[in-house]
Amino acid sequence: MRLNQDRVASLKQQLEALNEKHEGHGFGEAFIHQMIETIEFFLGTISNTASYLRLWALSLAHSKLTETFTSLTLGLGGRVFFTSDSIVTTLLVGIILWPIFWSVNLCVLMLMDNLECTLHTLRLHWVEFQNKFYKGDGYPFAPFSY
Repeated sequence: MRLNQDRVASLKQQLEALNEKHEGHGFGEAFIHQMIETIEFFLGTISNTASYLRLWALSLAHSKLTETFTSLTLGLGGRVFFTSDSIVTTLLVGIILWPIFWSVNLCVLMLMDNLECTLHTLRLHWVEFQNKFYKGDGYPFAPFSY
């Protein structure tokens, strides 16, 4: 019973601490705080733009790599691989080397797709969420214990 009373008293103290009146700031202090907020806003804007540019560069590299692999696999590569005079060489290339080449291309492209998705998700969570919604000025977390 004593433990519950301590918890209630602790909770009341925390609530009273949240309701305390804080002293006001003068114009100079408010101006300085607002200038700091403005600078942080512009730095955040530049950071967000740079982050989007990194994603755009990764997407551009992925599209060019896809174009290159597709032209090698289906275009020029097919003509180079299958222009042998020997049927044995053509079968060897067509049955063994061609699927290996195509599989490596597909794996590289899928890895780049996964990298793009992961980076975009991390960017959204850390840059967008943390900048806009998270403010770490609450009271410390004190979990219930037995």
